[in-house]
Amino acid sequence: MADNTVEGLKARYGERWRWLAVATVMLGTMATVLSATVVNVALHDIMLEFGIRQGRVHWLATGFIAAMTTTMLASAWLLDHFGVRKTLAVAMFLFTVISIAGGFAVSPEQLIAARVGQGAMAGLMQPMGMYLVFRVFPRERRGQAMGIYGMGVILAPALGPVLGGFLVDQLSWRYVMFAPAPVTMIGVAMAWRFLPLPPSRPQPYRFDLPGLVLLGMTISLALDTLNRLQNLAGQESRVLIGAALALLALVLFVVRERRTPHPLMNIALLRNPVFLYANLGALALGLALFGSTYLVPLFVQTALQFTATEAGLLMLPAGIVLGLVFPVAGRLADRQSARKLVIIGIALFASSAVLFALSDLTLAFGWLALWTVLGRIGIGFMLPALSTGALNPLAPEQLGAGSSTINFTRQLGGAFGVNMVALTIEFGEHSGGLPTIAAFHSAWWLVAVFVALAAIPVWRMRA
Repeated sequence: MADNTVEGLKARYGERWRWLAVATVMLGTMATVLSATVVNVALHDIMLEFGIRQGRVHWLATGFIAAMTTTMLASAWLLDHFGVRKTLAVAMFLFTVISIAGGFAVSPEQLIAARVGQGAMAGLMQPMGMYLVFRVFPRERRGQAMGIYGMGVILAPALGPVLGGFLVDQLSWRYVMFAPAPVTMIGVAMAWRFLPLPPSRPQPYRFDLPGLVLLGMTISLALDTLNRLQNLAGQESRVLIGAALALLALVLFVVRERRTPHPLMNIALLRNPVFLYANLGALALGLALFGSTYLVPLFVQTALQFTATEAGLLMLPAGIVLGLVFPVAGRLADRQSARKLVIIGIALFASSAVLFALSDLTLAFGWLALWTVLGRIGIGFMLPALSTGALNPLAPEQLGAGSSTINFTRQLGGAFGVNMVALTIEFGEHSGGLPTIAAFHSAWWLVAVFVALAAIPVWRMRA
């Protein structure tokens, strides 16, 4: 039997074992990001096949992100009890099975359920990369490692829309559900071969199931309340009740996490000002990343009459540029102030959103691609700097909880960002049952304002 201790991996692969381990967790993260983004170019076809509107189809994106956000905080407990090797391998295997099942869905409900299942497994996989990087690399190389890791991860949203557009136009939207399965199956084999066994495990402790239930209730009730606002007539009382229950669940969750000895979320970490402000910035980053990734393909297909393939190709240059920016931004994060890099990223992304908000029907493909590139360069500056800025002040034993928390806040921003973008579009001007370009302009202004406001907490970060 192969020796998968750290010493055994070093003896077998030399110092490059760190990069083999990073490549393995990168596959898991790539699969989650691919699955989160590849479906966006298929939304138009799914709406037509099942006869559903924007107010319902957005749950394919929102349900995925909400489930991922809810389960993400469970990764710290799983890492403590099973280690990164077993946790990632099992999560990727289940993700594969759910993806294949979703491709055979015969109703919107089954498809949404599959997306929620994908999101639940993705939530367990997402924090693994950041956790591994900060455990196996010294402090002075973490930014570089995060940059390389991020460069690989960014290939997924770069190629995802292109792959999705090709599959939708040449085959069927169902193949976008099948697309991540080969990646995760390869990841299962690599996890068993390259990931280390935990050197030691803490004393077993009880999983915070009540905290997970309360968190899930908070997120689902809040998102459902936002969704009901799209058809408010006759639902005013349900909206008020839903908002009240979401607030109650949130209060109970915070009380629970402060009192339990082993909380799902270590709220005490937020007493560190740098970590707190980085998490507020991560909320905006999630809104920018997921909101724009959802909005761009739907915008150009619905308002500008692009095909799914053209919508995917529009995202390709931005993904390639972002992949090139990530290593540079990662090295800068080792040497420069994290808050300055994030502020630069915020300014670039907000400018991109404003340019989209000012676009018209006659705009050339090249200009749209350029504005998408500008926004992705901004995200490239934000992500490594936020990660290193948030986790560097933490002690080694806090890295598991810290990485799951910063990933959680970013996904939470994404879940509510997609929902608010969809709500803005639904409230906007429609023609023939579809939103017009004016509705999309409103959504772009919303994204620009929220991202710009994030500069306030980020500027208060200190090295």
